[in-house]
Amino acid sequence: MGQIVNLPLLIMEIGKHSKFHERVVKFMKVVHLGEGEKYVAAKHFSSWSMHKFEMGKNTQKMTLSVTHFLPDGGAEMSSSANKERIYCVLSGNIKITGKNEEHSLKAGDMIYIGPDEERSIEVIGLKPAEMFAIVVNLA
Repeated sequence: MGQIVNLPLLIMEIGKHSKFHERVVKFMKVVHLGEGEKYVAAKHFSSWSMHKFEMGKNTQKMTLSVTHFLPDGGAEMSSSANKERIYCVLSGNIKITGKNEEHSLKAGDMIYIGPDEERSIEVIGLKPAEMFAIVVNLA
């Protein structure tokens, strides 16, 4: 049986460690389960993604999105300058590969990826995978 991920608690914990919580936010935004803006994530394949919160639209420095990968899905090796990432696997199994390391993740597992760090994503096995991504812009 898969592990349940408490996303609101995860987001609160990340917020404690970013400068975002020091600013006065004059609104709250609720995004329900089926809501968000669908988009095609760069260098991803056999997948679809949905922004739940997007920097510059309804957050100051963070983008939060959910990506659904088919069994043959993933993302090509790439990096992002001035951006920190945390991936949280919601279902299925994925492999994150860096320049000199590789990590297999299952539901409930998380990984931090620092600025300019290259990574690729690959679904492990014959079941789809779902991943929650938190991206913080450091610029």
